[in-house]
Amino acid sequence: MVSIDTETSSLNANFADLVGISLSVNEKEAFYLPLKHSLDTNNNFKNLDLQKVFPILKKILEDDSIIKIGHNIKYDKIIFSRIGINLNPVDDTMLLSYVLDTGKFRHNLDDLAKIYFNYETIKYKDVVGVGKKEKKFNEVDIKDAYIYAAENADITLRLYKILKKRIISKKLLSVYEYIEKPLINVLAEIEKKGIKVDVKKLKNLSLVFQKKLSKIEKEIFKLSSIEFNIASPKQLGEILFNKLGLEGKKKGKSGAYSTSVDVLENLSYQGHKIAEFLLEWRQISKLLNTYTYSLINEVNKKTLRIHTSYSMAATNTGRLSSTDPNLQNIPIRTDEGKKIRNAFISDKGFKLISLDYSQIELRLLAHIGKVEDLKKAFDKNIDIHKKTASQIFNVELKDVNDDLRRKAKTINYGIIYGISAFGLAKQLNIQRTEADLIIKEYFKNYKGILNYINETTDFCKKNGFVKTLFGRECYIEGINNKNSSFRNFAIRAAINAPIQGSAADIIKKAMINIYKFLKEKKTKSKMILQVHDELLFEMCESEINYLSMDIKKIMENSSLPEIKLDIPLIVDIGQGSNWAEAH
Repeated sequence: MVSIDTETSSLNANFADLVGISLSVNEKEAFYLPLKHSLDTNNNFKNLDLQKVFPILKKILEDDSIIKIGHNIKYDKIIFSRIGINLNPVDDTMLLSYVLDTGKFRHNLDDLAKIYFNYETIKYKDVVGVGKKEKKFNEVDIKDAYIYAAENADITLRLYKILKKRIISKKLLSVYEYIEKPLINVLAEIEKKGIKVDVKKLKNLSLVFQKKLSKIEKEIFKLSSIEFNIASPKQLGEILFNKLGLEGKKKGKSGAYSTSVDVLENLSYQGHKIAEFLLEWRQISKLLNTYTYSLINEVNKKTLRIHTSYSMAATNTGRLSSTDPNLQNIPIRTDEGKKIRNAFISDKGFKLISLDYSQIELRLLAHIGKVEDLKKAFDKNIDIHKKTASQIFNVELKDVNDDLRRKAKTINYGIIYGISAFGLAKQLNIQRTEADLIIKEYFKNYKGILNYINETTDFCKKNGFVKTLFGRECYIEGINNKNSSFRNFAIRAAINAPIQGSAADIIKKAMINIYKFLKEKKTKSKMILQVHDELLFEMCESEINYLSMDIKKIMENSSLPEIKLDIPLIVDIGQGSNWAEAH
């Protein structure tokens, strides 16, 4: 085995050049191969010629008998694939740690070195600098790069030996071997492929959002009778609570008024129009800065695509998270969110195909919580939100209108996330006493859910973690905290984690199976995005009819063989020339 770490000119693998490679075969012994450093002030070291070392590297790194160990090795795989090396077979210390201790702590190399060896590593910022003095890694002196990079390879090797033993003794090897490790290749290919965007559409959308923002600003200034910096919480607090005399609370030692979303929502519920405009302003401003402006800068000049990066060890439930840029948080239901999704397009001769699990978390709640009424409804293909509305609001199923269904949907998903009467009252804009009655009525109709909540909470209080269907352990901090707000937050997390975590495991397993299927079929079509319960494909038009149905079947049957769900999983299919049409 050999531990390996690549040093690059950028932290985004699809924009980065390979600067150097560190390797370690024995503990406390590591090497650095400098390849593209632009300077060495001491003039003691020089770069190696990549063309000369390439054949040797390729032979070692593609040798099936040698395990290549990395910390977030997906990144290294993408870098090596760009120079023609297929890094295989691999193991990943970040993922080993994540499977062992999901939710306990962060899984970066610096933190793990401190936890396992009580050792302070050289930090990346110590090597490249910060602020105006920050350099790219290829501008770092080779000696400094060598000390930093070699340490990374050594720590990775030492960690591997400990973590591999732990994961076997804790009987969590199957989660790692069947879900996390095979996903490395899948995500590396998704990230490398990227998704095409219409830059012209994004630029036009920026102008539309900017005009809308200006219009909202005028309304805010009109209602406040003064112009001010809306983005400044301090100025906003003074306008709302001092000048306009609205009811507010000061926070912390600063003595400034809170202008959080919760505060503005409460003011909006009370009928204050200015709060409504402020919430809309923040939403549009966020979309403008987070997406339309920044997405244009994220387009790779070589591929003309956006290449998001998936963090495999960032959440407390096993869910993937998307960064640089985050494509998972683009609003689905708002008109503005749909306009942004319009800018994500397919190549000529291809379509975007969305395959989305229908109500997977409610289906898993029915299975895990043994909720018979929910099971029956799903078996009979009854609209679960209409059924809940019918029971809660005491109307015939056929008489449930869109408004009641929307409220029932809020209740159904709110219960999964451990919503309180106060939280439900806010979301439905009703009195807290009414919300309390709704929750009690809900638990009366779906008896198994309350049992599930109590059993899950008790298990977590005793053990400090909850489990997904696949055996993944999700650690929940603060479940026994004396502070009620911390404890209640932890209880909500504990209730949700087995459901959301099981859903995450199922979609990961589906991605692995689909990846193998597409490879075997040698298709032109590719999987290009994962957004929670949805997979997005760029499919060749001639392959759509058979592929979409085959992939649907794979997704609907992606549990492990030993797990048979009581409820069938259902996947919805959509297609279009852009992402909004496909969803």
